[in-house]
Amino acid sequence: MSLIKSISGFRGTIGGKPNENLTPIDIVKFASAYGSWLLNKAPGRKKVVVGRDGRISGEMVEALVEQSLLALGIDVIHLGLSTTPTVEMAVVFEEADGGIIITASHNPKQWNALKLLNDKGEFVNSEEGKVILALASNEDFNYATIDHIGVIIPNDHSLEKHIQAIVHYPLVDIAAIKAANFSVVVDAINSSGAFAVPDLLKAIGVSTITLLNGEMTGDFAHNPEPLKENLTALCSTVVSEKANLGIAVDPDVDRLCFVSEDGELFGEEYTLVAVADYILQNKIGNTVSNLSSTRALRDITEKHGGVYFASAVGEVNVVNKMKQEAAVIGGEGNGGIIVPDLHYGRDALIGIALFLTHLAKTKLSAAALRATYPAYFMSKKKMDLEGSVSLDKIFEKLAAQFSEYPINREDGFKIDFKDEWVHLRTSNTEPIIRVYTEASTQVKADKLADEIITIIGTLK
Repeated sequence: MSLIKSISGFRGTIGGKPNENLTPIDIVKFASAYGSWLLNKAPGRKKVVVGRDGRISGEMVEALVEQSLLALGIDVIHLGLSTTPTVEMAVVFEEADGGIIITASHNPKQWNALKLLNDKGEFVNSEEGKVILALASNEDFNYATIDHIGVIIPNDHSLEKHIQAIVHYPLVDIAAIKAANFSVVVDAINSSGAFAVPDLLKAIGVSTITLLNGEMTGDFAHNPEPLKENLTALCSTVVSEKANLGIAVDPDVDRLCFVSEDGELFGEEYTLVAVADYILQNKIGNTVSNLSSTRALRDITEKHGGVYFASAVGEVNVVNKMKQEAAVIGGEGNGGIIVPDLHYGRDALIGIALFLTHLAKTKLSAAALRATYPAYFMSKKKMDLEGSVSLDKIFEKLAAQFSEYPINREDGFKIDFKDEWVHLRTSNTEPIIRVYTEASTQVKADKLADEIITIIGTLK
C-alpha cells in the first residue's frame, strides 16, 4: 500500500503502519501541520471549512481532521458530505481562513486524502505546501489550552448556495434548458454526486432524471474514474431509456464526462472543448489547458478570436496560467472545467449547467454537437526507465533531433508537430516515462507514440 505526501495534500490507502499508509496517526499529523501553518500566518482566531466525499473511510478521516483542528484552537465549519467545488466556494461564502477536502478523487475505495485550500478556496501553492510538509515532518505543533480549543460550526446550506450561484451565472439559460425538456441519466458512483447532481439538474430545469449508483455507500460499483471502460452501464442505460444525455462524475464531483444519446462517449477531452465553445461565443478571451490536453481547445479558441495557452499538468498550474493570461475558461482534458468568474476550481456542476445550455441553444443532439468539433485521437503509453538513464540528456538529444518544431519544456518535454504532438512526462511514483500523443486518427496517435518510444530507446 502507499502514502504520498505532496505540496497539494496527503494521499494514501487506509490501514497498515504509520508513515507507510494513511493511518489515524498520519491524518492527525497532517491536519495539525495544515492548522499550524494557518496559525503561523497571522495572529487571531481561525476557521476552516471541512467537507468530504462519500467514500467508506470519510467519516473516520473527517472526525480525525476536525478534532485535530479543534485541538489547535481552530473553529471548524462542518459541511459533512459535500463536493470539492462546494468546499472551495464555501471557504469564500463563509469568509474562512482555509479548507480541507477529504477525498481521493477518482482513486479506488481504499484510498483517501486531505486536499488543502487557502483563504480564496484555491489549492495551496508550492511554497505554502513545502512549509506544511516541513511542519508535518518536524511535528512542530502547539496545541491550544482548554479555554481556547475550537468549536464545530454546522453548515448544511453550502451546496444550496453553490447551486444558486450557478443558477444566477449569466451564461446559464434555465429557460432554454427547460424548453429542451432533456432526459438525463446520471452515474453518481455511490458518492456525493448522488445528491449534488440531481439537485443541480432540478434547479436548472431538468425533471426527467435516472440515477445509477445512487446509494451513498462509498463502495463504488465500478472503478470511479470516469473513463469509457468504467461506464458501460451508463452507456447502455442512456440507450435503453432513450435519454438525451448521460452524465458521469467522479466521487468528489470535480470531473465530468458526458455520454451522447447513441450510448457513445462524448469524449472526456471534449467536455472542456464544448463548454469553452459556448463561453467563447458569448465572451471573447483566452483559454488554458494543460500540456497533455487536446489540441481541439486551441482550434476552438482561435476560431473565436482568442489565444490558447498551455500550462504544466495539475490544477494549481492551470489556475496560475489562467490568472496570468486572463483566461475566460480553462481546465484539464480529464473533464475538469474551471470557470474563473464563478471560482478558480474544477467544478462538474457549473460544467453541466453550461453544457446543457449550449446543447439547448444549438438544438443539436449531443452526438451531432460532438461532430462539429475537430477530430483528434489520443494515445497514452509508458516506458520503463533504468536507474542510470539521464532524462536531461534524452531531452537534449530529442530537442536537437526535432529542432525545427516548437518544443515546450515547462513540464517534461513536448514537441508540437504540424498535425500531431507528443508529450513526455516522468512519473512521481514509478520509474517510467509517460508518453502522450495526439493525432488525426487513433492509428496515427499510437504509431507516433511507438516511434518516440523507439527513438528514446536508441538514445539511452
